[in-house]
Order: sequence, then structure tokens, then C-alpha cells
Amino acid sequence: MIDKFSGQIDLASLFEPGAARILIKSLALRGDDVAHDGDAVCAVIGSPAFGNASAAPPSGMAAELLKGWHASGVEVASRIRGSYAVAIVDTLRECVFLVVDRFAIQTLCYRVDDKTLAFADRADRVQGGGDELDQQAIFNYLYFHMIPAPRTIFKHVRRLPAAHALLVDRQGAHEIRHWPLRFDENHRQPFAATRDVFRKLIRDSVIDEVAGQQPVGAFLSGGTDSSTVAGMLGEVTGQAAPVYSIGFAAEGYDEMEYARLAAKHFGCQHHEYYVTPADLVASIPAVAQYHDQPFGNSSALPAYYCARMAQADGCSKILAGDGGDELFGGNSRYAMQRLFEFYQAVPESLRRRIEPLCEDGSLLRRIPGLKQATGYVRHSRIPMPDRLQSFNLIMQLDPAKVLTADFLAQVDLHEPSKHMQTTWSECKARSLINRMLAYDWRYTLADSDLPKVRGATEMAGLAVGYPLLSDRLTDFSMNLPANWKLRRFKLRWFFKEALRGYLPDKIISKSKKGFGLPFGVWATRNPALMKLAEDSLHSLAKRGIVQADFIHTLLTEHLPTHPGYYGEMVWILMTLEQWLQGRKSA
Repeated sequence: MIDKFSGQIDLASLFEPGAARILIKSLALRGDDVAHDGDAVCAVIGSPAFGNASAAPPSGMAAELLKGWHASGVEVASRIRGSYAVAIVDTLRECVFLVVDRFAIQTLCYRVDDKTLAFADRADRVQGGGDELDQQAIFNYLYFHMIPAPRTIFKHVRRLPAAHALLVDRQGAHEIRHWPLRFDENHRQPFAATRDVFRKLIRDSVIDEVAGQQPVGAFLSGGTDSSTVAGMLGEVTGQAAPVYSIGFAAEGYDEMEYARLAAKHFGCQHHEYYVTPADLVASIPAVAQYHDQPFGNSSALPAYYCARMAQADGCSKILAGDGGDELFGGNSRYAMQRLFEFYQAVPESLRRRIEPLCEDGSLLRRIPGLKQATGYVRHSRIPMPDRLQSFNLIMQLDPAKVLTADFLAQVDLHEPSKHMQTTWSECKARSLINRMLAYDWRYTLADSDLPKVRGATEMAGLAVGYPLLSDRLTDFSMNLPANWKLRRFKLRWFFKEALRGYLPDKIISKSKKGFGLPFGVWATRNPALMKLAEDSLHSLAKRGIVQADFIHTLLTEHLPTHPGYYGEMVWILMTLEQWLQGRKSA
């Protein structure tokens, strides 16, 4: 695997005036675009735009960013748009500046100490990062099913969070948020004009992603996001868009009907592939081990098969529909949390009387109907954002019954909650919906869905674009009235109404599942898949992380009884073990 973005800086030389200029001449930074002048060097990956320019200048984007850096220093980050990671080494200012885009579409990991700063686009490629694993990161993975930035699986390597920069100077290393989460919740606008602007923004974003890339395809799940992108792709190219869909021969998981409907509606070249249990057995190790750290989003595997189909069909790039739910209010939990939030308006004096009646052992908990009411109170009284994880899988199973005592002694079970609280507090919006959206930009997009698509497409040898996450569409969404995103309990009201007449009504009214994987169901029916899961989990039990007794109970009792629910725990443990095995053999 070739590093596409990396570098190592001797900080002693950087802070030593006599040797600083020599450093610039000898410094080897790897990137898509590298430029240097007498005092500084800049390396770039991705497709950034800078200032008001709509295209890269003749001298290259790295050279343009250097000019901006010399003029405004760290404030240059607020003027960069698009998907990017940038590294600037400045001997005159005696500093290094690293920055990633709003959603960490391009990633940047780093290690810094008193002597050296090293960075790369992958955590496992940071020079000097070492092999020591971070036990807390492993617990965070079991909690979130991925490892949220800034931790990585490696104890001495950090990942730069989305919309953040790192400044390393004589005062030390400082992470800086360069894009403030400011929602205009008082903005009022006529629907028809706003709809027209919205449609044009989507079209322009697709045009930007297609520019200079042919042929370009699109993922198509049959949901509103991917269907919109597929339709716009055909419009802007003037050709039948090549689109790619994944199906599953499992009841309740297959949405090919909607993908076919969208493809027919827009006249696309539709390509289908049905993932099988045999595909999982063949590809789980490779997909798990491709990522730079353990990654438990099970949709990574079907996304890989989809991207591989596009690459074999001759596509050089594929467009993904990620972002529509998180920008415009499309996840079902947004409506659910609004329902729970009503309880927060109940006077505290009355809540103090109600809540004891809802505790374990209360007679009300035994009466049908009232049991559901007490459950509502018990859930609603949990403050945000912890309420979003009140049914967290590892916590429901009880870490003391799942994890070994030695492992538990090395971790803080409360760190995930602290991490969520910090993320939640970054957004000061008044409305619940906008605060949940900003929260999901971190956990759902930057740390989960985008790494999933990025890994899948890179494995298949494809570039990927996210037209619904363009800066212009993001800014547009932040200026929409909050009740246009969640109108009472109607999800993404504006998005659907603005595309009514463009998308088929059946797609607008459907509930989106995406590429959800029926792993648990298949594992109980397919001996080869079950063997892979059993071998992985029993191997993991020998590492001193998970109790062997829990593994036995999980595989022999829990999984056969509730494969959909417990299959997720089997998946994240299996993926962890497969990643660890790949690291050993690398």
C-alpha cells in the first residue's frame, strides 16, 4: 500500500534558525500537489478550492495555499473548500500547520513529541507510530463500532478530527476548529425559490464532481439521496448514468425494488449484484484488514462489492449519496428524540413525583400499557446526548460480563460519554434537530459512513465523490428553518418536498435501509460463515480482551435466538480479530 500523503519533520531543525532553510530543501513531503518557496513548503491531497476561485490556478493549489498562508496564517483554513488534507511547514514562522476538511473526507493522522512531527493519511502509516495498541481505543471501538477521532488504535498516533487543524510551534501542539457550527435558525424564505436554489446546488455539486473524470458512476440504494445523485448524474453528462446496486437474498434486507424503480425513472444503466454468504467468507478478512484500524460498520463489505462492480465496468470514479440524512434531517432517531424531549418540559417538581414510580420493582412496571409509559419516562429523563446511546450494545450486555477484568482495569468506561458531551457542546444551536445533525456530522459521517465508503472505493481502485456534502449545500442546509428539516415528526420535510415531481413518489415515501447486511441471519444458516465467526471470536478470547465464557454464550445461545440483534456483536468482535490478525501478518 503506497502512502498518498505523508511527511516527517525534525522539530529541532525547524526551531533552529541556522538550520531551518536547509530543512525546507531536504524535506520530503508526499502528496497530490507539493509546492515550496524560500521559507515554506505545502503538500495537498484531495480536491480543494481556495478563496473565490472555482478551479485550480495554473501554478497549482499548493502554491496558491502558500500565498494564502503567508498572508493570513492559520486563518487560511477558513477559506479552503472541498475535500482536502493540507500540510504546511514554515521555517520563518517556525511552525507546522495540518488541516482537514469539514467532514474529514480526506484524513490526516499524526504523531508529535519534543523532537519530531510525523503525519500520514492513514494511522498505520505514521512514521514512528510504533506497534503499541491503545486499550482505551479498543473499548471505544466496542462502544461506537469505530474509533472516534482524535484517538486511533495506536497509542502514540492521533487522528485530526473533522473541521480541525493542528498547529505545532514552540508553544507545543494545538488542535483548532476552523469551521464554526453556526446555524441561522431565524432565516425565513419562500419555499418555491428555495427549492429551485436547492436543486441547482445539487446539480452544480454533481457537475463539480464529474469535471475531468469520465466515466463516472453512482451508488444506488433506491433511497432519496442516491436516487437524486443518480438522476443528476444523467442530467449533467447527457448520458444514461451507470449506477450500481447491491441486493441480499434475505427477507427484510433487500431494497433492489426501489433501486430498479429509480434506475428506470432516470433511464440509468443499472448494474446489480447480490451479495451471498460465500462472498462474506471470502472477503471479510480482506475488508477488515484494509482499514488502518478496527472498523465495525458492516455496510463496508457490500459497499466494496458495489465499488468493485463499478471499477470492472470501467468507471474511474463513483458518486455516493452520503450526507442527505445528516444535512436535512432524515434519520428516524431525530423524530424519536423529539418525542422524548417533550418530557423535559414537564415541571421538575412533577418529575420528582413521577420518576420513583418508574423504577425497577415498581408495580406500574408490571401493568401492560403502564409499563410502556414508565419506559418512556425512564428513557426521556436521560439528558442528551447520552440518551442517543441509552441502548448501546456493549453497555446493555454489561462490560463486566463481556470484558476481562485485566482489560477493564486499563480503560475508562465513561470516556465515550465524555467524548459525546464534548462533541454535543460544540454546537450552540437552539433547536434539537440542528444539534443532533451537528453531532452526526462527527459520529455518523466523519467517523463511520465516510471511512466506510472511502475504504470500499480505495480497495476497488476507484475515486469517490460526495456531491451532497459540498460546502455550498452544507451552508445552504445550515440556513434552512429547523422545522423544514423535521416538521413535527416528518423527517427531512424540505428535502422531500423540494424533490417531489423529480423523484418517484414511491421513493420519497419509503423508509431507507441502504446496504444493511443480514450477517446474523446468514451466520446461523451458513456453516462456512459460522465457522469464520467462531474461529475469529475464539481467537479473540485468547487475547485477554473478551471473556471466553461470554464468547461461548454469545455463539451458542444469544446468536441463534436473536440473530439480528446479537449478530452485530459477533460482527464487531470478528472484525476486530480479523484486523488484529492482519496487523500481525503485515
